[in-house]
Amino acid sequence: MASTPPGPRGEPLFGDARRYANDPFAFVTALEESYRGIAAFDMGPMETYMVTDPMAIERVLVSEADRFRKPDFQDDALGDLLGDGLLLSEGETWREQRQLASPAFAFDRLSGMAGRITEHADDMVADWSDGDRVDVEAEMTRVTLDVILDLMMGVRVDDATVETIREQMVPLGRRFEPDPLRFAMPSWVPAPDDAEYERAVATLDGVLDDVLAARKGTEGTDEDGPMDFLSVLRRAQDRGEQSSEQLRDELMTMLLAGHDTTALTLTYTMYLLSEHPEAAERVRTEVDDVVGDDDPGMAHVREFEFVEWAIQEAMRLYPPVFTMFRAPTERVELCGYEVPEDVAIMLPQYAVHRSARYWESPDAFDPERFSAARSEDRPRFAYFPFGGGPRHCIGKHLAMLEAQLILARVVQDYELAYDGDGLELLPSLTAHPKDGMPMRVVER
Repeated sequence: MASTPPGPRGEPLFGDARRYANDPFAFVTALEESYRGIAAFDMGPMETYMVTDPMAIERVLVSEADRFRKPDFQDDALGDLLGDGLLLSEGETWREQRQLASPAFAFDRLSGMAGRITEHADDMVADWSDGDRVDVEAEMTRVTLDVILDLMMGVRVDDATVETIREQMVPLGRRFEPDPLRFAMPSWVPAPDDAEYERAVATLDGVLDDVLAARKGTEGTDEDGPMDFLSVLRRAQDRGEQSSEQLRDELMTMLLAGHDTTALTLTYTMYLLSEHPEAAERVRTEVDDVVGDDDPGMAHVREFEFVEWAIQEAMRLYPPVFTMFRAPTERVELCGYEVPEDVAIMLPQYAVHRSARYWESPDAFDPERFSAARSEDRPRFAYFPFGGGPRHCIGKHLAMLEAQLILARVVQDYELAYDGDGLELLPSLTAHPKDGMPMRVVER
């Protein structure tokens, strides 16, 4: 068994960090094409193994998940933001919190919330008029924030509060854009944007304080209380099973992770449909046939086929979480190479989802590739937008339900035409369109 995988030769101090920071999407794609299944490179001083073989990804995320953990470098600024919430916590804390959160994400509960999701979509499209030029990314951020605050925290906030939350996404996102100097410098060295980042975190903490104050005394008991995420956690706090700090971390994680990926999924779906008129017409036809003039609901989602495929294909081409990391807790073997304890393992959805090894015409928008006939022989982890294994995204069913209902509601009334100068991705914790998503609203 070889000791070190092949990989590019980096420069002193920075390794390959500058190439990665310049365009992480091109970098991981080039490595996937050049090295079969695994490649080694240096992210500044951090030794990194990029794994793109689906069978190896399955081992890391599923069958041998207990041999891997979240890497230490995610405990710095991200830890300040999300603390010990579900996304970052480990071990018994994570298991207890995951079990505690599960009832809020139960499919039966979410099915009963479909009408409320559609109501929020109604409010959004009610503000549109034929010929308007809207930033679809901003619109999807607002509506998904409305949904997560309502369904998971039991509050409906005013437009100013939603806009305040949305505005904080800019300095938060900037803090996590790849920067070779950050890769090379110790975490304790201050950076120019640290103060702006800290102000954004403080602002969001203030919003959560207001949410908690608004919900005080409404969480009920375990026998008769509401099952939204906040209520479940508050009752656990009353039982002495949840500290104030843990409650804050879980709510911050839910607020941010609970809306961002769904908003981006909808943004890229609408962009791709605007660029592919035949696929857009199939979506419109299916919505017209299944929903008609009714409000989209759970019964309609169960009948959707092409609508779901289009959303899945958008997440393939533009996965909001474009890469994820793990670290072995002991020496392991992957793809025939020894992987030392604590090395950073990168699992890049973006590169795997666009690999010609697993996808025919990988850069083409082709929703039908998710039909049963065409996907049955595909490796399971050639596609993993929600991660996988015990730590898969707890909100994946909500995200898919939400995306289908909101897309259907938009399609009932409008066609959207891209009105920008070309899509360029901005890498942060998630992949955002660099210049937003300007689109022209055309009434049907």
